[in-house]
Amino acid sequence: MSEFLVIVESPAKAKTIERYLGKKYKVKASMGHVRDLPKSQTGIDVENNFKPKYITIRGKGPVLKELKSAAKKAKKIYLAADPDREGEAIAWHLAHSLDMDIHSECRVVFNEITKDAIKESFKHPRAINMDLVDAQQARRMLDRLVGYNISPLLWKKVKKGLSAGRVQSVAVRLIIDREKEIKDFIPEEYWSIDGEFLKGKTAFDAAFYGLENEKVELKSESDVQNVLAKMKGNKFKVESVTKKERKRNPAAPFTTSSLQQEAARKLNFRAKKTMMLAQQLYEGIDLGKEGTVGLITYMRTDSTRISEIAQNEAADYIQNSYGEEFLQIEKKKEKKNSNAQDAHEAIRPTSTYRAPASLKEYLSRDQLRLYRLIWERFVASQMAPAVMDTMSVDLKNGEVIFRATGSKVKFPGFMKVYVEGTDDQSEEKDNMLPDLKEGDEVLKKDIEPKQHFTQPPPRYTEARLVKTLEEQGIGRPSTFAPTLDTIQKRGYVALDNKRFVPTELGEIVHELMMEFFPEILDIEFTAKMEKDLDYVEEGKVNWVQIIDDFYGDFEKRLEKAEKEMQEVEIKDEPAGEDCEQCGSPMVFKMGRYGKFMACSNFPDCRNTKPIVKDIGVKCPKCKEGNIIERKSKKRRIFYGCDRFPECDFISWDKPLPRSCPKCENLLVEKKLKKGVQVQCVECDYKEEKQS
Repeated sequence: MSEFLVIVESPAKAKTIERYLGKKYKVKASMGHVRDLPKSQTGIDVENNFKPKYITIRGKGPVLKELKSAAKKAKKIYLAADPDREGEAIAWHLAHSLDMDIHSECRVVFNEITKDAIKESFKHPRAINMDLVDAQQARRMLDRLVGYNISPLLWKKVKKGLSAGRVQSVAVRLIIDREKEIKDFIPEEYWSIDGEFLKGKTAFDAAFYGLENEKVELKSESDVQNVLAKMKGNKFKVESVTKKERKRNPAAPFTTSSLQQEAARKLNFRAKKTMMLAQQLYEGIDLGKEGTVGLITYMRTDSTRISEIAQNEAADYIQNSYGEEFLQIEKKKEKKNSNAQDAHEAIRPTSTYRAPASLKEYLSRDQLRLYRLIWERFVASQMAPAVMDTMSVDLKNGEVIFRATGSKVKFPGFMKVYVEGTDDQSEEKDNMLPDLKEGDEVLKKDIEPKQHFTQPPPRYTEARLVKTLEEQGIGRPSTFAPTLDTIQKRGYVALDNKRFVPTELGEIVHELMMEFFPEILDIEFTAKMEKDLDYVEEGKVNWVQIIDDFYGDFEKRLEKAEKEMQEVEIKDEPAGEDCEQCGSPMVFKMGRYGKFMACSNFPDCRNTKPIVKDIGVKCPKCKEGNIIERKSKKRRIFYGCDRFPECDFISWDKPLPRSCPKCENLLVEKKLKKGVQVQCVECDYKEEKQS
């Protein structure tokens, strides 16, 4: 008989931990929460200090029965749920269900699932932290009070299936506000003058800077002509040369937010997918003879702190693999985010020595890609800064000054391993100028004026939206991925070219929320609520007080909305074609996965079909049908013949309406990391990358 029972959330985690603890320990999984507020009612007694009514979650009866049976046989029970508010709440619910003393030393926490970390954590069990539990309870109950009171109202006044939530409503607001900025944006004209110059036979680029050492903005074509008129001949004199050495520091190790952003940029992963894969890497992967091993530290964190042990191991690895000059000599002071809880470490590999290449046979393709990203980011964060040689040269012709800038990597430092991505995917490249000295003469080869217009702010990608939510203090690491998932499932927003756009439904719900529940959509109010929850966690504020302060005004607004909110009829948009089954007009409807076509004679006729987009290309296989854009079950776009199933032509790459000039076969647009490339499906013909 096992002397000790350990309860964790997942079977994968249980399997890994049991191997480390030995025969005296039996490790079982609760499969997440075992108790929650009931689904059929609010489950909160607002007249009795907001006392929650918890019940066993449907379907968890057999799990709880098994845990109770194992608990009776055990000398001691340890609750080892995740090291955050959610995990503390799971432990508390388990303690209640198993009649455990919550003040006993029954709680064990660890930031990584490795043998040393697990064994060390069991040397220091503690009581359940009720401040953490209360903070989680308060969040859960606030969300329940908002969701279970506003959602039925939206069902009644707008349409069934809608929901409202504190964080999701603010996320939708950000997307709608950005769309309004884009619509209201008035472009402003501006110009640039690019020049190509020669020093001997070496060509280099420079751009117009100003007149007589003063920077000048070119706002119109007449400004450009004025500058060109002041230039005499093709000779420019090198007026000044400035050479500097610049250091570039590595990015900090990942937090939950920065991991989601970087995985979106570099791996094209959605936030939900990133967190799912990170969970797998954290809980443990079977590494053959080595057994099941947790490969990364806990993935829900807003801290960039790194333990001294991990720093020393990384330093040892860097010195052995790259050389002593690549070691970070001065340890950077961590810039702590004012919103960060700093509960545990940054996301990092549990062992620096477990390089990505050594795990290739054990990980799926996507697991390996995410692990490599985490490993490279962490190793780079512990390396020396890169050193760049920069050069700035002013070229003068009369009053006119052109400026050329160049840079070159003098010492790669951390860039040897990893360079942080950006939303525009730009990278620092060598761009060295020829050897120029003051007084030198260079020749103008070409001058090209260019007209530009200022651009509106870009729509939010998942990465940008996560970054904005974090910067505004809205939500916490664990909430970002489910929030983005929910606003899409409810049909409030859609993704267009990987950027969020609000739907008509989203705008209608947003307007109603702004009219009747403005505080729910107020960014500062929501951020303050997150701060208040942090104060509950720190034991500074009572959780009941937080909810009571919120509920007083909220209840009044709810009563007003019940009386005054008008019903909104969302009319179906005509699709412009008739139903092939009954002849009635087809209409566009909004479903869980976006718009689709349905017969207006519903429910007598239940004909539906997806919206297809003709891309203007004849089918290369049957020569009769047209190629249309379709979506797979996993919502991935592909292209197929509209005569399917008679013709089974499909392509993941977008076919083009022109033939290969070399062999006259089909040309397609092949998506690359940056832009697309036109390729032939048969021969080796390729065209230059398109932006």
